[in-house]
Amino acid sequence: MKYDFTSIMDRHGKDAISVDGLGQGSAPKPPKEGFDVIPMWVADMNFPTVPTIPQAIIERAKHPAYGYFAPTDEYFDSIIRWQSRRNGVTGLSREHIGYENGVLGGVISTLTAFASPGDPVLVHSPTYIGFTGACSNNGLRIVHSPLKKDSGGVWRMDYADMDAKLKENNIHVAIFCNPHNPCGRVWEPEEITQAMEVYRANDCVVVSDEIWSDIMIGGHKHTPTQSVSDDARNRVAAMYAPSKTFNLAGLVGSYHIIYNKYLRDRVLAKDSKSHYNDMNVLSMHALIGAYQPEGYEWVDELCQTLTANVDYACDYIARHFDGVEASKPEGTYMLFLDCTKWCERHRTSLDDLEKRLWDVGVAVQDGRMFQHPCAIRVNLALPLSRVKEAFGRMDKYAFNA
Repeated sequence: MKYDFTSIMDRHGKDAISVDGLGQGSAPKPPKEGFDVIPMWVADMNFPTVPTIPQAIIERAKHPAYGYFAPTDEYFDSIIRWQSRRNGVTGLSREHIGYENGVLGGVISTLTAFASPGDPVLVHSPTYIGFTGACSNNGLRIVHSPLKKDSGGVWRMDYADMDAKLKENNIHVAIFCNPHNPCGRVWEPEEITQAMEVYRANDCVVVSDEIWSDIMIGGHKHTPTQSVSDDARNRVAAMYAPSKTFNLAGLVGSYHIIYNKYLRDRVLAKDSKSHYNDMNVLSMHALIGAYQPEGYEWVDELCQTLTANVDYACDYIARHFDGVEASKPEGTYMLFLDCTKWCERHRTSLDDLEKRLWDVGVAVQDGRMFQHPCAIRVNLALPLSRVKEAFGRMDKYAFNA
């Protein structure tokens, strides 16, 4: 490969909570003496990003003035070009694009433009913890529509349950996660179409989190939620960012795509109220640096790397971890492991299992935060050598100890 996905970066002391934040809040506990940390909990990557990003930041930083500014044509053109080439988006123009400090900020601006504290919002479960926290902090009442596994172990939406929950609770706002976090489903066009028909029939505004849209596993293809119908194009506020794709979360910088003017006006009105939803000049140049030709090539190589990691991990689990259920992700670099049967067979609690893992430096995330009673979430965005080391420790010290 042209780019580096094999070097092991030392992130200690470099503002990375994935290694320096252990033992704080809901983070995994630090390992016992003799074990280094393999960071597999926070959803960021342990790869050096594409070189055009630091080049763009450094070049701009050379000029010693960082005053007020406005987003440039190059910023908007970069997004339009990226969405066209990566996702087949047509008809996207500058007026449809708006800056968001973060995807969750855009989610909340959309929801609260059409709902008040105490109002219900429909969300699929398992549920990304960011949705749970953001909705709860804003007084919104979450109603879960559980995803269900089919006979092949693939997570599916329950359209009848969605419809019933929307009607029963008089819900008119919903969060859609495409691709889904933490389950890793890349929804097929037919699935999105059916979901959007349920939302249409219940007059529901939808905010679609598509931050993972660039990270496709095994050749899967992202379908923008807004692309499945004219109604979806006008009903959905979609949230994107280069942060997950290029590991730029620390720089802050996302954007929305909203075609319907009324919907866009309401979201922009909410966005503007706090006076904090303003772009950082270096994050603007980081996006422009990311969406260069090298960035397209780098993402393709990233997806190849992550596909190999996912294949290795799922094969290892199938051969070594009897009772652990792993639905192979089609997108994202997160693996969501259902440990219910394993814990029952070994008469072990999830707390005890996690302690075994954390003690030997395998810093995975507690799946209960995602509305699942007995699961762990595992970040596979590391060099394959580290993934192999992690699963070797899991085998020796936890699942087959």
